[in-house]
Amino acid sequence: MTADAADAPPLLAARGLTKRYGTVTVLDGVSMDVRGGEVHALLGANGAGKSTLCKILSGLTPASAGSATLGGAAYAPASKREAEAAGVEIVQQELNLIGTLSVAENLLFARLPNRLGVLRVGRLHAEARAILDRFGLPGVDPGAPVRSLGVGRQQMVEIAAALARDCRVLILDEPTAALSDTEAGQLFGHLRDLRDRGVAVVYISHRLDEVKELSDRVTVLRDGRHVVTRDTAGLSTDAMVALMSGEERDAGPSAFRSHRREGDGERDVALRVRGLCRGPVRDVSLEVRRGERLGVTGLVGSGRTELLRAIFGADRATAGTVAVNGVPRGRFRHPRAAVEAGLAMVTEDRKSDGLLLAQPVGVNATLCSLWTKFCRFGLLRGAAERRATAGLIEDLDVRCHGPDQLAGQLSGGNQQKVAVGKWLVRGADVLLFDEPTRGIDVAARRRIYRLLEALAAEGKACVIVSSDLEELFETCDAIAVLCDGRLTGTFQRGEWTREKILQASFDSDKAAPSPAAADTSDASPADRRA
Repeated sequence: MTADAADAPPLLAARGLTKRYGTVTVLDGVSMDVRGGEVHALLGANGAGKSTLCKILSGLTPASAGSATLGGAAYAPASKREAEAAGVEIVQQELNLIGTLSVAENLLFARLPNRLGVLRVGRLHAEARAILDRFGLPGVDPGAPVRSLGVGRQQMVEIAAALARDCRVLILDEPTAALSDTEAGQLFGHLRDLRDRGVAVVYISHRLDEVKELSDRVTVLRDGRHVVTRDTAGLSTDAMVALMSGEERDAGPSAFRSHRREGDGERDVALRVRGLCRGPVRDVSLEVRRGERLGVTGLVGSGRTELLRAIFGADRATAGTVAVNGVPRGRFRHPRAAVEAGLAMVTEDRKSDGLLLAQPVGVNATLCSLWTKFCRFGLLRGAAERRATAGLIEDLDVRCHGPDQLAGQLSGGNQQKVAVGKWLVRGADVLLFDEPTRGIDVAARRRIYRLLEALAAEGKACVIVSSDLEELFETCDAIAVLCDGRLTGTFQRGEWTREKILQASFDSDKAAPSPAAADTSDASPADRRA
């Protein structure tokens, strides 16, 4: 925090803000001050009211009661555009880009350069190029459709669009959830520059190390109410967790226990991938045994998500084979075939690919299992469906008003729990997780980690893509590293170090030997002919 900021009156002040949906109160009389020239972290478990408070302050939803001031003047924006005109920008956790438009059009959507109503494409691309270069994205093509970028790059584009506009208050909701460490470091540099220029930054994150590194003050919400506002320097991460949960933090996760099946040889290989190719993924081979958790890491653009999608058939592989539980499957042409073979995939972007946000929690929970578990003679077994949904809500502690609440009304973390839970209802043998704890608070992360432990104990095989190395260290038996689409190293628990994994992440010239990469014994006859 700048010296002037510490003594200055608040730039943005909320007083008694309340939000009700019918008889349900999700924000209850919250007051909060944010000074110009500070980074103010907003902490709380999923469902604590953080996103609702920020939506009110950014004009996305009206308050049911309470008031706010901006620069000492009354502030009650009726829309996001009105908030932006007043100098308040928000970048939400869920992407709000328009996928069919180009990167440049998304960056400058509200101020497209034109002459007599005709878009000036050359100037548009030049201005976009300047923004991308300034934000450290020289490799992004301004003319490319934004949907062609990975989720991490899309997140960077959305943040760049907000930072390109003059603002007095910048609100960021989980901005680093899909970013690499390098990209997060670039973002932190931009935020410090904004702070030094007197901009107020409201920063929501479940990554408490980021909060300690970046923020000046912390406000904690719990169950929709204000708990405390404190200087960050006086708080440990354990103290933050205790304030968010209302209780002392436990001793931490239980010691890692391996459930990998080693004794039965080939019969215990649940997933075998040989020579898989698709887009950036080149000749990747790996094996995952029953009870094993295999982590997959690498820099953004290394092909982590693309590998999972090719295995699952969401994108058709151009070469290679997949075998599940010892049964050769060739290459999956459609996710339906993968699901029928016993695979499941929890996608990185739950909003677009993981859930039906306009449908109730109950529909989402049982959608993948509807015909196999909850229908008989073409008729829905409603009682069985309700029992399964109730079990999912209880087991994963989904904070909702019941199975009939729309998935789109849940907080991001609770949406993620439903996205994971639908596959648990299905009972798949091999589960592919792409950033399974993205946007989930500390306590919910522990529940997901315990869930991965329970799945392994049941003999399930899990492949876990994560940009968080500490998460992989805590949960996995082995970690595979990708660089430029190639497997450059696989490390067993006890062998890996952060240095080894980072070296493999940058070592594009050294593809690791793949197990029997040239062996096509698992290929279908059609694939061998190809």
